[in-house]
Amino acid sequence: MAKNERFKMVYSQGTLDVTQILVDTETGVNYMFHKVANAGGMTPLLDKDGNPVISPLANN
Repeated sequence: MAKNERFKMVYSQGTLDVTQILVDTETGVNYMFHKVANAGGMTPLLDKDGNPVISPLANN
């Protein structure tokens, strides 16, 4: 992994239909990425109230 990467993958499932959860290492915001064949998309992961899911950031 390269030094100072902005996004860290914390979850991944699937091989052809891929779903991943990525965390922005600067803001802590979680994103869901889903890919099927040549199409994919990324969106903020939201909680039940519609607020973005934010992970605690590790002190560097």
